[in-house]
Amino acid sequence: MNTKNQTIEEIIREIESGKFRDDYLIYDRKSTDEPNNQKNSLKYQKSENVHLAFREKLPIAKLTLGGFCTDGIISERHSAFKENFALTFNKGMVQYQIERPKFYRLAEWLSKGYFKGVIFLCWDRASRNQGDETIIRKLIKTGVDIRFALTSYDKSSSGELHMDIDGMFAEHHSRVTREKVSLTIKNSRARGLVTHKAPVGYLNEGTMEHKPFDPVRAPIIKKFFGMYASGDWSLIDLARWATEQGFMMPPARRRRTKDEMLADEENDERIEIEKVSHPPTANNIHMILTNQFYIGKTIGNDGVYVDSTSHKALVDDGLFNQVQELLHKRNKSAHYDQYLNHPLRGLIHCALCKRVYTPYPKKGHMYYGARCSRGCPNPTKSFNFDYITGKIGKFIENLSFTDEELEIIDARMGTDIALLEAKRLSKLDDGERRKKKIREDLAYLNANRLTLLKSGAYTPEMIVAEDTKLNFQLTKLCDEEQVSDISIRETVKEAIKLSELTKRVYLYYENALPHEKEEIIKAIFSELTLNEDTLEYQCKKGFQPLSHRFIHISALGGNRTSIISLGVRCSIH
Repeated sequence: MNTKNQTIEEIIREIESGKFRDDYLIYDRKSTDEPNNQKNSLKYQKSENVHLAFREKLPIAKLTLGGFCTDGIISERHSAFKENFALTFNKGMVQYQIERPKFYRLAEWLSKGYFKGVIFLCWDRASRNQGDETIIRKLIKTGVDIRFALTSYDKSSSGELHMDIDGMFAEHHSRVTREKVSLTIKNSRARGLVTHKAPVGYLNEGTMEHKPFDPVRAPIIKKFFGMYASGDWSLIDLARWATEQGFMMPPARRRRTKDEMLADEENDERIEIEKVSHPPTANNIHMILTNQFYIGKTIGNDGVYVDSTSHKALVDDGLFNQVQELLHKRNKSAHYDQYLNHPLRGLIHCALCKRVYTPYPKKGHMYYGARCSRGCPNPTKSFNFDYITGKIGKFIENLSFTDEELEIIDARMGTDIALLEAKRLSKLDDGERRKKKIREDLAYLNANRLTLLKSGAYTPEMIVAEDTKLNFQLTKLCDEEQVSDISIRETVKEAIKLSELTKRVYLYYENALPHEKEEIIKAIFSELTLNEDTLEYQCKKGFQPLSHRFIHISALGGNRTSIISLGVRCSIH
């Protein structure tokens, strides 16, 4: 156990120092869509995993870290079928968002060797999608000892097949759950049922079939429509009147903090947050008056409101339409007769709250100001045109190679570049061998499809999944080959040519008019953000090799260095 006076930073330093590199962690996951599954109980998982550690004499890390684990046991809540499908592609890497924060930290620390291994109850408690499964498999291949309380996998081809089958069924279970939920919602909407929480004025009794009136709030809400339709009441007046009548919005829990979301995973019972009622605001009144739910409508499958079979209308269509017309008349928007064509409009944002800096002329000079969000710590709320274009000009100047860098490139063209080119060709040869192996596997699968089905070794779903997997791998290798089919020597020559052009652009930029400078900035930069005196840049794709281009690292031994091209976010102070 950690002493109570240890800070989180001290505990993390202990972990990074290697104190627990011979110990194991236990990971338990409670799925929020399987409340009645015994395997879903954190208590059951903890019991089985601890018994495995006792039988196998696996030392559990005596580690307690807030928001991560207690006595070496990690407990986390996460739905089996929720997955983030967004992908990020960067320099030959494909990244995706892991929705489980504790699993993410666990995988990171296991990959760095801070712990010897981890214990799961079974495969589907560790992973229910291919992204997380890939992480687990890579950890296993790098030597991380991953144990499962309800099964074991041999370090052989049969063990790999066993793992493939368990992973496939875990993912299949996740897909089935997702389909059941989606189909239930779709069928319910087709029947006119309310599949969402009813708004204020109706009661939510835990069923989609019946949404009765709220006997306290419904009569007051009905008066809202009549009072506003008279034209004598504004939204603020209605909110004030409702508060005087004792009208309160339905009780609701506040949003949990990040610490609460991590802390409440340690037990099967969630920490209850007290529900609080608030008086209505003008925005609440506006949402009520524009909601078609009050005329007996609900959202259908195509996103269009349809007649509801779950609740009755509170007001008639005529009164509702009269209110909408009056709201539309009172809605005021600012329209400009002439577009103000100021330079750099919409190009520069606050680095912290992402609000845009809007141009405005003052005393013959162009200034830029941002209405940052409340609490934004960025002190730079405004600046002038010369200030910002001067900073950008310094960066454009730095995009060109210096004479020293050109000498280094010329010296390495016959050595390092040749080695990198040889490495690229070797990688292409390796890709050809892998493609040949995949084609042989596909041919075998197609030729023996009937035999595999009759023997029971594969189900139809397994064959489809394997065929899809192999074709995906083949396509990926072909794409990588196309990307790699460019000579490194030619790439360097093109980069030098781009550098010379950029040097000429800088000379033109220094003497250009404001709108001409804007065109140059738009051609080079995709993002500009300001925080205090630091201007951060994101170059467009073609200029990324120059933006933070050459750093020297000891890669070839001795005093020799290798040049690696990078394109990353840069900043100038």
